[in-house]
Amino acid sequence: MSYSIDDLKTLMARLREPDTGCPWDTKQTFASIVPHTIEEAYEVADAIEQGDYPHVKDELGDLLFQVIFYARMGQEEGHFDFDGIVDNLVRKLIRRHPHVFPEGTLESRIDPDNRPTEAWIKESWERIKAEERAQKPAPDADTAVSRLDGIARTLPAMARAEKLQRRAARHGFDWPDIGPVFDKLHEEIDELKEAWQAAEDGTGERDAVEDELGDLLFVCVNLARFMKVNPEQALKRTNRKFEMRFRAIEEILAAEGRDMDEESLEALDAIWQRVKGVEKG
Repeated sequence: MSYSIDDLKTLMARLREPDTGCPWDTKQTFASIVPHTIEEAYEVADAIEQGDYPHVKDELGDLLFQVIFYARMGQEEGHFDFDGIVDNLVRKLIRRHPHVFPEGTLESRIDPDNRPTEAWIKESWERIKAEERAQKPAPDADTAVSRLDGIARTLPAMARAEKLQRRAARHGFDWPDIGPVFDKLHEEIDELKEAWQAAEDGTGERDAVEDELGDLLFVCVNLARFMKVNPEQALKRTNRKFEMRFRAIEEILAAEGRDMDEESLEALDAIWQRVKGVEKG
C-alpha cells in the first residue's frame, strides 16, 4: 500500500486536532514554522550536493510536510487550503510559460517546428513577472511601487544582493563591463581599511566598519555576477575546501602525536601548505 497526498493532508489534520492531536503541532503558527522551513530547504540542498539521493527523497518529504503544515493552518484560519495552493501554482506556471502552453491551458501544446527563440522566452518571462509585480499592492499606502518589489527580504543576504543587482541591471542600472567592478573592489578595500583604522584609533565608529565591509561584499557579488559564477556556490566550495584541509591538518598532527592547540601558527601553516601540495598532485 502506498500513501497519497490526500493521506498526508488527513495526517496533518489529525496532528492539528485541538483535543487529540500532537501538542507540539497544535501550538505552532505561521511564524513559528518559518525557521524549520528554512532549515529543511537547506537540508535538501545539502543532500543534493552530497549526491545522497535516498537522503534527498527523505528531505524532500520533510520539505513537503512544511507546505502541508502551512496549508492546514491557512485552511483553519480561512485564508487558503492545499488545493488552492496547487491551483494558484498551476495557473501561474501556465501563464508564465506561453512557449509551452500557447493557449493558456494545460492541454494546449506548442508546435515543435515553430518554437520561439530563447531570447523571446526570456523577454516574455520577465515581462509577465513584471506585470504580476505591478498588479500586487504596495506594502502600505505610503510606499511607492518599485522595480525592486518582490525580492524577499528574508533571503540570505548574498542571494538577495544578487537578485537586487540583476533586477536593477535589467533596467539599465549596471556597470558597462567587468573592468570598473575590479576598480570598485579595490576602492572598497581601501575604504574598509580606512574605516577599520579609524575605529581602532578611536576617531571612527564601528558601524562604519560594518558598512564598508557590506559594500565590499556587495561588490564581490557584482564581480561574481559578471563572471557568471554563483557567489553562494563559490563560497560553499571554499568552505568545503577549508574544512577538508583543516581536517587533514588534524589527522596529520594526530598521526604524529602532536596537539594542534600547542602548535605555532608557522607550524600549522607549513602543514597547510603540505596539504595543498598533495591536492595539486
